[in-house]
Amino acid sequence: MKIVLLEPIGISVKELQILEDEFSANHHKLIVYKTKPENETEILKRTSEAEVIILSNLPLSEKIIESSKNLKLISVAFTGVDHVPVDFCKKRNITVCNAAGYSTHAVAELTIGMTINLLRKMVWGNNQTISGKSRDGFLGSELYGKNFGIIGYGQIGAEVAKLANAFGCKVLAFNRSEKHANNVTFVDLETLLKESDIVSLHIPYTSDTKDLIGEKELNLLKPTAILINTARAQVVDYNALYQKLKNNKIAGAALDIYEKEPPLEKSYPLFELPNVLLLPHIGYATNEAIEYRGKIVFDNIRKWMQGNPQNIVN
Repeated sequence: MKIVLLEPIGISVKELQILEDEFSANHHKLIVYKTKPENETEILKRTSEAEVIILSNLPLSEKIIESSKNLKLISVAFTGVDHVPVDFCKKRNITVCNAAGYSTHAVAELTIGMTINLLRKMVWGNNQTISGKSRDGFLGSELYGKNFGIIGYGQIGAEVAKLANAFGCKVLAFNRSEKHANNVTFVDLETLLKESDIVSLHIPYTSDTKDLIGEKELNLLKPTAILINTARAQVVDYNALYQKLKNNKIAGAALDIYEKEPPLEKSYPLFELPNVLLLPHIGYATNEAIEYRGKIVFDNIRKWMQGNPQNIVN
């Protein structure tokens, strides 16, 4: 069986050699590409004979799936799979697995870090200091005692709730299916948006969640509220968000995800605003998360080969 690692996913050379030896001993061939393919033609060349494909967030088109005649499994080194045509794969009996849970702690910790950064204006403070300036009468806000709203109560949402509780927040949560948890008050979306001081998004991007937070929903936020998005850009209407931030209708926003992967164009509208924190999609990017991700990705393949697949998304 040919297993193709289509792009680098942060596994060390030493570990890759161990994996190559393991699969070879079981009469499989692991083909490792150490660079990201430059175009679809290159992807087609790499995947044409693959029975298993491993990729991270590289978009995979229906054309590629259709051209990969032997393909049986796609192991995605990511939690979200909206860059893979999952329904099309299902029609062709191709299993798609993800790396669920690999970055739970990383994203949750970053969420809290982004929140504190906005409340205390740490980037502004850094710039003031290195420019030889003082705080000029600045006062920030504390996380303690705030209403922390979580939209989407999966693994990451639950971890954020635990951390927010540790900081002395009252946690409100909205989830599309019924959930129960200690020290968390589950409410409808409207109530969460109206009452929260911090609103943090932890939902997947689907046809149902596209622009879930649009102009109508943003209008419900307090003028002092901040929005944190480490989920998917498409769940928020960024044009509406820009207008609210520009006109100081909400206090701030911290984003780690955009309509496309950074680098963004120099003219990206949010760059001009002083009340935003913009990160280049680093929520999952810790040494610990990347190491754990590699383990999950290859465990997905082993389990599938044994007839006991895990982390199936289709």
